[in-house]
Amino acid sequence: MTSNDPKARQALLALRLTVATLIFIHGSFRLLSGGVAGFGEFLDGNHIPLGSVVAWAITLIEISGTPALALGRWVRPLALYYVAELSVGIALVHASEGWFVVGGGRNGAEYSLLLIACFLVLAWAPPQSKAAA
Repeated sequence: MTSNDPKARQALLALRLTVATLIFIHGSFRLLSGGVAGFGEFLDGNHIPLGSVVAWAITLIEISGTPALALGRWVRPLALYYVAELSVGIALVHASEGWFVVGGGRNGAEYSLLLIACFLVLAWAPPQSKAAA
C-alpha cells in the first residue's frame, strides 16, 4: 500500500478515529469524574515534579489533541506524544501489574502496548493529504 492507495488512507483514517476516540474518552472521564486531582497526587507520590500541573496538562492534551488527531492534523507529534505518555504509564502503573488487563490479571500492560503500536503506525505512516483524510 502506498500513501496514494485509497484503502491505505481508509485504514489509517479508521485507526486515527479509533485511537483518538479511546484517548478522548480516557481524558474526558478523568476530567468529568474529578480524577485530575487524584492523578496529580499520584504523580506527586511518584516524584513527578508539579504533579498537579502535569496531570492537568496530560488531561487537556488527551481531550484537545484527539480531535486534531482524528482530523489528520499534527498526527506525528501527537502520536509520538501519546507513545511517550503511555510508556510512562506502563513504567509507573502497568508493568508491576503484569501483562493482562483482564482474565489472567488486572491492569496490566497489554492494552497500553496495543495503543503504543497503533500510535507508532500512525507516526510512521506517510502524511496523508487533507483531501484524503
